[in-house]
Amino acid sequence: MPGERLTVRTTSEIGRFPGAAPPTRVELTIQREEETKQEKGGCFRWLRKMCPCCCKRQSSTSYDVTDKVELTKLPTPAAVVEPPKPKPENGEAKETDEVTLSVCSVDLLSSKTGQNRKEHHTDLYYGDELIIRRGQTFQVELELNRPFSADTDKLHLELKTGSLPLVSKGTHVVIPLVEHLEDERWEAKIVERNGNKIKLSVNSPANAVIGLYGLSVTISSLKGEATATHTSDKNIVMLFNPWCEEDTVFLDDEEERKEYVLNDTGRIYYGTEKQIGARTWNFGQFHEGILEACLFILEKSDMPPSGRGDSVNVVRVISAMINAQDDFGVLVGNWSGDYSDGVSPTAWSSSVEILRKYHSTDGTPVSYGQCWVFSGVTTTVLRCLGIPARSVTNFQSAHDTDVSLTTDVYLDENLEPINHLNSDSVWNFHVWNDCWMARPDLPPGNGGWQAIDATPQETSQGTFRCGPASVNAIRSGQVYLKHDTPFVFAEVNSDKIYWQKNLDGTFSQIYSEKKAVGHCISTKAVGSDKREDITHLYKHEEGSEEERIAVETASRYGSKPDTYSTAMAEDVSVEVKMDGKGPKLGSDAQLKIVVKNLSSEPRRATLHSQVAVMYYTGVLKGTIKKDQMPVELLANEEKTIEWVLPYQQYQSQLVDQAALMLTLSGRVIETMQVLANQTTFRLRTPDITITPIGEAVVGKEMTAKITFTNPLTQTLKGVVFRVEGLGLQMGHEVIVGDVGGHATVTLTEHFIPSQPGPRKLVASLDCKQLSQVHGVADIVVLEQ
Repeated sequence: MPGERLTVRTTSEIGRFPGAAPPTRVELTIQREEETKQEKGGCFRWLRKMCPCCCKRQSSTSYDVTDKVELTKLPTPAAVVEPPKPKPENGEAKETDEVTLSVCSVDLLSSKTGQNRKEHHTDLYYGDELIIRRGQTFQVELELNRPFSADTDKLHLELKTGSLPLVSKGTHVVIPLVEHLEDERWEAKIVERNGNKIKLSVNSPANAVIGLYGLSVTISSLKGEATATHTSDKNIVMLFNPWCEEDTVFLDDEEERKEYVLNDTGRIYYGTEKQIGARTWNFGQFHEGILEACLFILEKSDMPPSGRGDSVNVVRVISAMINAQDDFGVLVGNWSGDYSDGVSPTAWSSSVEILRKYHSTDGTPVSYGQCWVFSGVTTTVLRCLGIPARSVTNFQSAHDTDVSLTTDVYLDENLEPINHLNSDSVWNFHVWNDCWMARPDLPPGNGGWQAIDATPQETSQGTFRCGPASVNAIRSGQVYLKHDTPFVFAEVNSDKIYWQKNLDGTFSQIYSEKKAVGHCISTKAVGSDKREDITHLYKHEEGSEEERIAVETASRYGSKPDTYSTAMAEDVSVEVKMDGKGPKLGSDAQLKIVVKNLSSEPRRATLHSQVAVMYYTGVLKGTIKKDQMPVELLANEEKTIEWVLPYQQYQSQLVDQAALMLTLSGRVIETMQVLANQTTFRLRTPDITITPIGEAVVGKEMTAKITFTNPLTQTLKGVVFRVEGLGLQMGHEVIVGDVGGHATVTLTEHFIPSQPGPRKLVASLDCKQLSQVHGVADIVVLEQ
């Protein structure tokens, strides 16, 4: 609202500090810009003297929870009071004359430690605004100019949201005063009387529109004529309610609610299925400015306020707004490897700076994001709005570009890939989100976890968004159910079909991999930092009859329903294995190729191998090594071939994630069986070690030692560390500069914890030659 802005001023850009200066020593001032309003005319001054409680001066310290979310509404009117009735000539008032009832003030009882915020599970949000959840009662206290009388006075509340509030749209709510509260409706009841003060218990329905509301109180006479209206100078924020059984986002497990709604940190997984990496992410949904930023995102979308009561609607809009592809959303996607004009996607460890920056720049998209960043920010926004959510990683994640529900690989007459036709790809990993809700718009049984994806890959109804797609529908192959179920199904359970070009230009299907995609689907476990494998939620066991039925069911609705693979006799198998956790960056990469002959006859084949540097999305940068290996197998023989990629061959070729793809292909001479295998692996990067020093106590300075060793022989250029800990210290950068080969860097952080309980200090390294380097330390902060 005009005249009320929160301005944070520092000597440098918010969240960025030069050198290694401790963030606790950065001076932070808060300044509010005020608009001076002058009283006009003697009537107003007379009215102030006659009824001072109705005409209080505007408080100079009021704070609008919207920050930069503008709530359009009329200026706050002064209370309208009827002029005094004429008195009899003898100067004595009649017994029937009464003082007109008016509202002096409204107390929203919005303290973080008060009943409202505690009961609504919103006491963790920053600030002292009234933040409530729908479908649940909340209390409001009114101060009147005299005691309220039910016999002569009438009173009702009004809530308005959006720029054009309408009763018919649910954005202008009239709340009557009743004797008894009933569920599933807007109503209010007087629960306490204390002189001129009354306390109201207000009930909201579980399908109420969420967002920012303005509140006014209207007093009426016995005849129903409006005599005075008082508008609160503070707003109310309404959120979804996972604790309310009638709300579509209701989640009946308290531990899961703590994890998927209230936990402000989490883990996001990456890498390959054989080398799963994990990084800590600060969601920070309760941090200062984040609720305002989330409401701002809703304002920036094209969704009318009346649509914000539908959880399906809201998450679909959020999946579109987190990427900036076509609607100036939060994050710009960048997979080029050049992030010089922004922040490298691997450098982020938190949603907080991203969302605050987007909000403070009035909706300028932030640079840059890739899938895990899109997912982390989506988790933050959904949890902040009250929708249970989690980040989910799918390894060997297919990207189906033609809705065939298959991942197609086209080869020429010599079994070489035809690159311009191979638009489908398989990403090493892809991160999206699950959110929890009922799906009354779908057949029974399709509620629960829903997949949504904010990473811009394919358009859905003309916009880059994806979901919500029922995970149960994905599992059973019911891809005809909305939204975008075919795309997610292909990501986790499509078959990889190999096609060979014939002399006449047509293609024949020569091989089918039925277990090529959708492995080790992972999310953080409830109540711990362990990885939970949720593959079984997305698909039946590989190769089971149920899984094959789901695939065949889905394929009927694809663009190639008649080109499904037929069974082939196969007696030679090819498998790639690695020792331990796999190759380390800076060393030779060594793998084992295991070839088995399951028949009672000898078999001969030639294996063609090529290894390529790969972006984690499955896009190949280029081939760096090719080999050809003749293989001869006796009956029932198994052979192991040692495969080595020297460090010198890949050291200058790597891109983000240090990922490689080994492709094997060949044909068995005796049976014409096609052999095909694609294996992705990453070169493991070292962790950052964080060692807390001293006792962690609120308000007491402590330190932490951060250590990193360069695993390469070459010098790392322009190394920057990013350090952050919710409740410990603000996120900031430490510019280190160049780090020599095998050199060790040690930083000492000084900070003062501000919040008690278990906390996480997170550090990540931003460097062109090395990515996905990070570390975390668990710190339990004690009360002072």
